[in-house]
Amino acid sequence: MYTGFLHVHDTLRWILLLSLTITLLKYLVGWLGNKQWKKSDNVLGIVFTSLMDIQLLTGLVLYFFLSPVTKLALSDFGAAMKNADLRFYAVEHFSMMLIAVVLVHIGRAKSKKIKFDRKKFKTAFIFFFIALIFMLAAIPWNRL
Repeated sequence: MYTGFLHVHDTLRWILLLSLTITLLKYLVGWLGNKQWKKSDNVLGIVFTSLMDIQLLTGLVLYFFLSPVTKLALSDFGAAMKNADLRFYAVEHFSMMLIAVVLVHIGRAKSKKIKFDRKKFKTAFIFFFIALIFMLAAIPWNRL
């Protein structure tokens, strides 16, 4: 079961990054090109946010129930903090990805309330881009 969830989590990462890249490009063009916010722009935000939520759920199942790495880290947290690999999964990956999810939700909520299209694109772009930075920093690139 652990391996299956890990594969889902890994595959979702690439789908999520593709969705985010498309969304960021569309929002940047909308912001800088002073475009009109369309239903398709809203759908992009919904799809990306939903993918983030699914990724969060699979990550939480791995973190709290299935991962032998986090089980080991949580069994002796003090020792885990002295081991870079254990610390990465127990604290750094979890924290930065959680921050990214929160940023995406804040950006989505704030942009929905804005009436002016250019500012809507700008707000969503900025929050989603900062979330991307956290995500890229927290991806375990050595496991690719």
